[in-house]
Amino acid sequence: MPVHVQDTETGVIQTIAPRTGTAFRLARGQVLTVIDPQGEQVSDMVAYNADDPEEYLSSGRSIDYASRLFLSTGDILFSNRSRPMLEIGEDRVGRHDFTLTPCSKDTFRILYGDKTPHHGCQGNLEQALKPFGIAPDRITVAFNVFMHVAIDAETGEISVRPPLSKADDFTRFRADMDLIVGLTACSAGQSNNFSYKPIQYRVD
Repeated sequence: MPVHVQDTETGVIQTIAPRTGTAFRLARGQVLTVIDPQGEQVSDMVAYNADDPEEYLSSGRSIDYASRLFLSTGDILFSNRSRPMLEIGEDRVGRHDFTLTPCSKDTFRILYGDKTPHHGCQGNLEQALKPFGIAPDRITVAFNVFMHVAIDAETGEISVRPPLSKADDFTRFRADMDLIVGLTACSAGQSNNFSYKPIQYRVD
């Protein structure tokens, strides 16, 4: 599986190739900028306490404490232990998803009917996070940067729509603890308007 694992050089834009992933350390106080260089692409983001990966980014707690589904500037992403992990800073898009799991072989088999399914963001994250000792079953619901999920308020029906992000739009996240972060350039066609594109990021 094509993945890129590294200790990220600060201040340098890194590129994640289409349908691949990466993992890296992010120190407390550093700022991660996730960039959509071409527009209409999604990046699945997961995060773990670098000192204890049993503490991880929690969709349920973050949404609960924010009292809304769509998180943006000023919102805090909490861990499963209710501690701040990341705070959303400048956000040029303002619409992301924090409800759906990373796409996987089963996603492509069940939702798309693929006979030879791609391993998806789940597979890319598994390989990228393995050197950090994070097992596949510890890959949680991701904060899906730029993902546009519409929800019917009456029925609860969801639909995945093309992202609202335009070329070079970005979202910034400040680390509130030392982290291990996984990022992808999403592999699912519904998420990126069926045009697989790269994702970029920078650590400052």
